[in-house]
Amino acid sequence: MADAQKLILKTILSLPSPVLRAMAGGGVVYRGGRTLDPRFQYLAHAGARLPPVAGLSPEDVRAGSARGLAAVAGPVEPGVGLEAVSIEAPQGPIRARLYRPDDQDPAAPLLVYAHFGGGVVGDLETCHAFCSILARIVRCPVLSVDYRLAPEHRFPAGLDDVTAAYLWARDNAERYGAPAGVAAIGGDSMGGNFAAVIAQEMKRRGEPQPALQLLIYPAVDVASETASMDVYADSYPLSRALMEWFMAHYMGPDANPADPRLSPNKAKSLTGLAPAVVITAGFDPLVDQGEAYAKRLKAAGVATTYRCHDGLAHGFVAFTGAIPAADAACREVAALVRAAYDARAG
Repeated sequence: MADAQKLILKTILSLPSPVLRAMAGGGVVYRGGRTLDPRFQYLAHAGARLPPVAGLSPEDVRAGSARGLAAVAGPVEPGVGLEAVSIEAPQGPIRARLYRPDDQDPAAPLLVYAHFGGGVVGDLETCHAFCSILARIVRCPVLSVDYRLAPEHRFPAGLDDVTAAYLWARDNAERYGAPAGVAAIGGDSMGGNFAAVIAQEMKRRGEPQPALQLLIYPAVDVASETASMDVYADSYPLSRALMEWFMAHYMGPDANPADPRLSPNKAKSLTGLAPAVVITAGFDPLVDQGEAYAKRLKAAGVATTYRCHDGLAHGFVAFTGAIPAADAACREVAALVRAAYDARAG
């Protein structure tokens, strides 16, 4: 049944843009100087019929998210092998999945990746295709981390897991054909939050910086209001209401939203951090904070590449099987990571 639904959706989304817009209520969605991709417009129109998230449990949202993402997910890239990994950590074993390209570059650092989901939803399937795209185009091993989720495990449990996975990967990179003693860190949305925080944490500890920090539509400031939180408040798949629901479950009652481990943009200084590739989506309540963090990194002297995919929405890395523009954007992101690796080597 799931395969049939995926085929039906793919057929619908292959229709011409004017037809899709007509099916989604007609007209072009133009907001904040940006035009929404018609396929995202169709999905947003369909998503508007779903029940409000405020009345749902984390289990309900996880199940619904998994079903929805399975319908839009792309295939794993050819020439990329998969391996289940178990990481021993003080807080217990952490599940992970390793992606290794057949033509791996032995000089390319291993990249640790954390999926999106507000710290509440998501697993190793969430960014499965995208991790394979990264592995194939960057020609490096990619380690996707299945970190603990809230509210069963509130902040900083998920961050602790990804930090432990990063340190483990850094210390074990050589066994996977990557340079010894170094790793890159990346993620999207909450995973981007973790990546930014880990770069800052290495600085606080006086440890070497990651080879790179890849921050895709990162949640870097849960303590402040920005214009995009209003302009794109009702966007799909991340709305302002959903973001608030995530944070209500992710943060414990004693958590301070301005803590740099929750809001890395609140750190006083960003000097000395790893080179960064920062990516945002136009139709996203978080677009302003991602751009602001990229500007701060550049102002602090950090080598930073910034791109905004204006017509796409939050979470686009998971839509490679349904939205051609999302697939193209993911390949561009991977190419930017490869370029940053090349610049580092040069």
